[in-house]
Amino acid sequence: MLKRELINGVSGQLVDYYKQDVGQAVDIILEEISQALTEGRRVEIRGFGSFSVRTRKPRTTKNPKTGKMMDIPARKTLHFTMSKSLKEVLIEDK
Repeated sequence: MLKRELINGVSGQLVDYYKQDVGQAVDIILEEISQALTEGRRVEIRGFGSFSVRTRKPRTTKNPKTGKMMDIPARKTLHFTMSKSLKEVLIEDK
């Protein structure tokens, strides 16, 4: 789903609001989630899931093309854990 599809879906359900206003609300929500994750806080959306930032350890790996050993530094990654209710809905759809 693209951001514009999300905006169209929400504005289709909220007929009293302009699509521009719904788009601005979506932008604000995404900005707040991004800001919280940047600050290292966990974001939990009940019924959907939670987002958190994790740090991957540094490691050494081999470049398959050249065969050289490379050091990969530690880095931060985004982790998503889906809620129990979302997981149950996804399992039922199989």
